[in-house]
Amino acid sequence: MSLTKQTVIDQITVQENGSILYREATRIMEDGNQISQTYHRSSLAPAQDLTGVPANVVAICNTVWTAEVVSAYQAAEAARNQGV
Repeated sequence: MSLTKQTVIDQITVQENGSILYREATRIMEDGNQISQTYHRSSLAPAQDLTGVPANVVAICNTVWTAEVVSAYQAAEAARNQGV
């Protein structure tokens, strides 16, 4: 009997405002058969620090987060915070 642990990014979503949501699945495998799976979800705002973020998620962030997307996100956040 051989137990192994696999961690994969199994879902990445880009929201209208440029935010990136991703889900990391941790799978416990026994002799090639999955016996357990758990999830961890994370979100990233445009221009957020990407230190420690998986490479495939960083690649999508770098593609989506154009200067226009970052500016629009920051302007929307500033307007939302002024309304508080």
